[in-house]
Amino acid sequence: MMRGGRSLVSSRPAFSNDGKKLLLCTANSVSIFSTFTGLQIGELEGHTDLVTSVIVVPGTTSSKILCYCWTASLDGTIRYWDFAVPDLMKTISINAPIHSMVLPALACQLIEGAERPLDHFAYISSQDMKQKDEQVPKWQILKCNITKSRLCGGVILAKSKRPQLITVSPSGKYLGFCEKHKIRIWKVPAKDSDHAVHKTIRLHHTKELNTLAFHPNKRIVAAGDVTGRILIWKHFGERMFSVTDKLENGDVMDAEERPGVRGDDDADLCTTWHWHSTVVKVLFFSSDGAYLYSGGREGVLVVWQLDTGRKKFARFGSPLKYFTISSDPSLASVSCADNTLHLLKLPSMEILKTISGIQFPSSALKTYNGSSCDAALDSTAGIVAICTENCCIQLFSLVDDREISLVRVCERNHQPGDEITVIVNMVALSLDGCTLATIETRLHEEGIGGLISLKFWTSGSESKGFSLSTVIYEPHRDAGVSAITFHPVGKMAVSSSYGADFKIWVRSSGVQLEDPIINGGWTCHAVGSYKNKPMTAAAFSADGSVLAVAAERVITLWDPDRNVLVATIGESFEPISSLSFIGKSEYLLSSSKGCNPQLSVWSMSKMSTSWSCKMHAEGVSCAMDGLSFAVLALLCDPARNKAASNEASLNGVDGIILLYNVETPLPLATWFVKKARGGRISFVLPTDKSEDLTDGKQLHMLCYMNSDHEYVLFDPYSEQLHNQKIIQRQRLVQSMEETGRFGYASIYGELPEFDLKPNQTSLVSATLPSEGRPWETIFSGPSHALPPLPKLCSSFIESLLERRTAAVE
Repeated sequence: MMRGGRSLVSSRPAFSNDGKKLLLCTANSVSIFSTFTGLQIGELEGHTDLVTSVIVVPGTTSSKILCYCWTASLDGTIRYWDFAVPDLMKTISINAPIHSMVLPALACQLIEGAERPLDHFAYISSQDMKQKDEQVPKWQILKCNITKSRLCGGVILAKSKRPQLITVSPSGKYLGFCEKHKIRIWKVPAKDSDHAVHKTIRLHHTKELNTLAFHPNKRIVAAGDVTGRILIWKHFGERMFSVTDKLENGDVMDAEERPGVRGDDDADLCTTWHWHSTVVKVLFFSSDGAYLYSGGREGVLVVWQLDTGRKKFARFGSPLKYFTISSDPSLASVSCADNTLHLLKLPSMEILKTISGIQFPSSALKTYNGSSCDAALDSTAGIVAICTENCCIQLFSLVDDREISLVRVCERNHQPGDEITVIVNMVALSLDGCTLATIETRLHEEGIGGLISLKFWTSGSESKGFSLSTVIYEPHRDAGVSAITFHPVGKMAVSSSYGADFKIWVRSSGVQLEDPIINGGWTCHAVGSYKNKPMTAAAFSADGSVLAVAAERVITLWDPDRNVLVATIGESFEPISSLSFIGKSEYLLSSSKGCNPQLSVWSMSKMSTSWSCKMHAEGVSCAMDGLSFAVLALLCDPARNKAASNEASLNGVDGIILLYNVETPLPLATWFVKKARGGRISFVLPTDKSEDLTDGKQLHMLCYMNSDHEYVLFDPYSEQLHNQKIIQRQRLVQSMEETGRFGYASIYGELPEFDLKPNQTSLVSATLPSEGRPWETIFSGPSHALPPLPKLCSSFIESLLERRTAAVE
């Protein structure tokens, strides 16, 4: 089993002491990357929930550089690691989710001559599990003695209604967080202990504050608000903290001369800078304190000179989330919202390496009302193509968990304030992975100016970089495209539309020209329609000889070469949303959504329904060879299946994966999953081609990708996985409603529920006749296990006769 697609930017990263490694919080683990190659070289596994903080212990010894770190997680534990091995050395249980953690004592270790404390303390933002009232603050800032592995009883620095991100000063003397229109700052006692007194001040602002940063060696704090302003308070805490501390320059300003300071705030000066147009997400002082780095949704890192206010810029093309400096002042990292992390060379801002994770779902598609298919999978190479922000297609390797290339469908710079006018809402890959098709929709403005473009892209055999081949404007007049599919062996593609037609596109094989667009051009080969009905889905058979197109509720079969209608089969209750041929095309799989969702298996030899189930199929995938297929289904509505839904909701489960054999509606295996709505499923060939099944067929891996583009690759035929899900499989059978009948049920009706046992040989003995009404169960059971017909008939007739007791005279 392989997992991937995790977020690389969920929390602030941390550099190792030598700057050669970068530690990233990735879901339930910490991934270790090399700063030289940008590749993952290790992983810390042990947490059971999202890791929210990673802190490297600074320092070196005479023989080696220290490679220890602390991590905190929503699973309620703090863990101590040796990430050079890697090895878990210590675990502290808090029994409450930890949103943020800082260790001020570790920063003090960097100061020469500083006294080493006997105990180390962590300050954590944790949830109060005892508080159930939503109106009362649930989050609190607590103090934990990590040396003695226990919380400091009675020490609660603050309470809040939402989780807060704690920030510690580089000197380790101060810590604080933003709380609506103010920031709260605490002074860490010089000799910290379980019951040390913490002094606190508040600095106010008219707008909501979002982030803050402390100066490395002066009493200066900067904060960014939601309007893009940066406020810098100098000499904060003069009245509260100066009892034991003195100002670095010895200057003290009069109480009346405090420009920019609001009310009775404990600061001498407040300066405001404004360049950002939206909320400030990043604030960080340089190691020498001469510069301030800021960033936000504009995707621009602004470098401010603290003394003069002069600035310079570095553009990254995606909103910024974190800025981190290593122990080497020339090396830093920038975390971007598109799940990308850049390693920078300072002060030139040159990008040395880029670590790219799988990109998150496009926010534009969530608000788009038309048809969309934002991901396509190359099952032979294990590469997925994903529609991203800024009108790009990301090609991502599922096996290697890294980006292959990025295709820019149309030129568009990132501008957070601009209204989205162009959306790439559909992508399709050919089976050989060498051809890519995209649908680009230009949104209309007040009913004017809408445009749909179909683009074909080609790739070389050695590289996954795609180049534009053909652009087709309005492929189906002004109607939206519902589906795109490629011919399995030939240079042919089909696009269907809601405008009641489908088009067959072929790649020209004319004279080889130098212009790649002319050389690899695609042209329309044929147009088809059926009774002026919307065409909602399309699929080719395994050999490409048959084209199946869904005409709303009817499946039409075509000869794609001659564009001739061959036959029509079936009619569903709702419009068909997907079509897939199973195995060598002996069967056809269709699914529909709506008020009456249905999954149907059609026999191509009999041209009729083999069986069907009533379920909401979010995604389907068929094995390339064999007769198996997998379905990603959403769980039933709570009102209709209360028992299964209540149990699933405890763990956030909203979907289920079912593995079927085409010959029976009873699933071979099932797995409950999270974030199923908007997810997808697909079979993938393994990287090791020598792995085969016992019957000689090639082994297939199954890939499940959830709505956040996190995925898992696993062997669906593994007996170990099946044994773990026997109970879930039985519950699923009870939750599904069959709409089609087959075999014995089609003649005698539905079978009652049986308690199946591994060694059970007779089902008749498991069902006892109801008292006084034996005819209700006398015919129950499989036909091969029933008693002979004469015995059944005589018993049935006798059960209908009324017994009377005759008096003997």
